[in-house]
Amino acid sequence: MRHIRALCVLTLAMTGTAGAQAPAPAEAPADPEVAAAMAAGVSSEQPAADAPVHNDLRALQKTMEDALNARDLDALLANVDDKLVFTAMNAESGYGKEHVRNYFNKMLNGDKKIVENIKVDFVPDQLATFYGPDVAVSAGNADSHYELTNGMKFDVMARWTATLVRKDGRWLVASFHYSTNMFKNPVLDAQRKWLLMAGGGGALILAILGFLIGRKTGRRTG
Repeated sequence: MRHIRALCVLTLAMTGTAGAQAPAPAEAPADPEVAAAMAAGVSSEQPAADAPVHNDLRALQKTMEDALNARDLDALLANVDDKLVFTAMNAESGYGKEHVRNYFNKMLNGDKKIVENIKVDFVPDQLATFYGPDVAVSAGNADSHYELTNGMKFDVMARWTATLVRKDGRWLVASFHYSTNMFKNPVLDAQRKWLLMAGGGGALILAILGFLIGRKTGRRTG
């Protein structure tokens, strides 16, 4: 009898342990797009390429691109977060919509504007990377054409990185960083050409002065 009782206790203990170790059923994700992505066999942080969320981000990219090219400040501000973090190609940075407004007006509007016209084509490297259902990070190239108020025109291939957040069902730009190659770009190339021309002109002036001084000295000696 004791052996039977002990066997029953051992059986119950093993059964209880197995039950404690069994994984709890996973809860269905709240976001239907993430749920669909999980059903398709991808992680909850990276929806499938054809998930509606990627189309929403593509639409936001197109809206921002069109707004910038049309110099539509209101459309730009309508699609950025109130706490936006922004760094421009000239390394100027700031926070919030007011910074975007001030920078935009300084560069593109008013009597002292620097840029006369701009045309940008934002091309992502790949699908946005998700950090949960409401935060995504994207990066890529920006094929850009600039026309400055001083008459200078140039094309530059810049790089950008953006953080997107979804609030109240809308995707907004939460941060944006814009930069170019500091060692090779059209502005540096133009500066090098100017320096070469200035250097050549200076050498020519020095040669002429030397020639004239030499002639004057020779006449005195003769």
